[in-house]
Amino acid sequence: MLNLLKIEMKKMKLGWYVRGAVFANFIILGFLWMVTFTEGKDTFQTIDETFLVIGTFVRAVFIIFGAVLISKLIISEFKNKTILVMFTYPINRKKLLAAKLLIAAGLTFITILISNACVAAAFFLLNSIYGVIPGELTASMVSQQALKMIVFAFGAAGTSLVPIFFGMRKHSAAATIISSVVISMLISSTSPDFSISSIVYIPLSLAAVGLIFSFLAVRRIEKIDVF
Repeated sequence: MLNLLKIEMKKMKLGWYVRGAVFANFIILGFLWMVTFTEGKDTFQTIDETFLVIGTFVRAVFIIFGAVLISKLIISEFKNKTILVMFTYPINRKKLLAAKLLIAAGLTFITILISNACVAAAFFLLNSIYGVIPGELTASMVSQQALKMIVFAFGAAGTSLVPIFFGMRKHSAAATIISSVVISMLISSTSPDFSISSIVYIPLSLAAVGLIFSFLAVRRIEKIDVF
């Protein structure tokens, strides 16, 4: 499995992904700060609320990035038959697909953690200068939010695997990405009195669904005719 992971990572050119992630971080930070600075203290009432909104935006964006990874790593190879090249080698199909899914979920998890931390750090650095958000950021708050970031990032990484179910049905990259957009919109929906994104059980439940769909895809890979 480790060798397969190394092979797949070498095949991938992550430059586009890194550039896209950095650009997305700047867009998220710019948008949130523009809204906050324009609306002032009416935007976020507390620091915890600010962390929640930042995390929600980051996870929504990178769940879609995760679907793009799945599309490039798996769906497009089946659609274009390039997966046949790997199948000509003495490589277990299940391990190959599992390695690809592990890379997609792992990169999504790491990217969400780093992006969440970077956007939050930059946002509160700006806030320390302009003092738009009330309250003082303490070490205790940071440690609590760091733990939440890890849990929610794990949930989001698992959730990013859900589109594999839709993409593998007809080897459709469009279905993979569109389903991720729909999922991101659903888990990011908020109202004045209720926010789905604040309930940790929802992303964890979706992560479980994503793992189940991934398991089913791996189990069925031997029966899929790609010729």
